[in-house]
Amino acid sequence: MREVSDDASAGFLRAIRVKFVNFDARFSLNELTSRSWASVTFSGARHRIDFTLAGAEAGAAADALLGNLAEAEFDLRGHILADLSLVSENRGEADKVRIALEALTVEDN
Repeated sequence: MREVSDDASAGFLRAIRVKFVNFDARFSLNELTSRSWASVTFSGARHRIDFTLAGAEAGAAADALLGNLAEAEFDLRGHILADLSLVSENRGEADKVRIALEALTVEDN
């Protein structure tokens, strides 16, 4: 069994964080898990990321990501984002949004 490539999960985390650089919203990672995945023709990893955005533009930052989730593009060196889906979204406080996403990345050989 192959190990999950550290650069796949690190690249995925980096790509998510980049989506919020133009917003007044602090990104806090709650959890990031990755596990190996393979099909007959592809190898990669499944990722689950749980994070919180806090600040004056947390809602706008979340809207920008989630409103275009199906078409979102991520720069993942050596990997391709094959699937991305929303697991949960919690907007309990006006300036705080907690989001959980699941993703599938495959190695770009």
